[in-house]
Amino acid sequence: MSKAWIAAFVLGVLLAGCGGGGDSSASSTPASSPEGSAVLSWRAPLTRVNGESIPMGELDKYVIRYGQDTGNLSKEVIVSNAAAEAEMSYEVSGLEKGTWYFTIQVQDISGLTSEPSEAVSKAISS
Repeated sequence: MSKAWIAAFVLGVLLAGCGGGGDSSASSTPASSPEGSAVLSWRAPLTRVNGESIPMGELDKYVIRYGQDTGNLSKEVIVSNAAAEAEMSYEVSGLEKGTWYFTIQVQDISGLTSEPSEAVSKAISS
């Protein structure tokens, strides 16, 4: 199964509320988030690696992986119905104190999965 069929897309961590701060490849926007949580936002990819467009109807789900070690993102969340919106967000809660790292992948209706996005991080201070 191909792992490189979808072009890279931007994943941002909205950094606000208690424990805000971190790095992101997207601009950070203040948002209200409870202590111990991170709000991730992203935009659906528009093209495949080969330059062909990807119709929204072919997107199935997003897989968010996260953890406190970039080499071991052992926690996973599945966001289904990827074709519903071009811009999506998801709140990961229950995060303990420390720095958390997040990546996201998209899967199409045929089961083809993109490479993970570049990791973004959020520091939880309490």
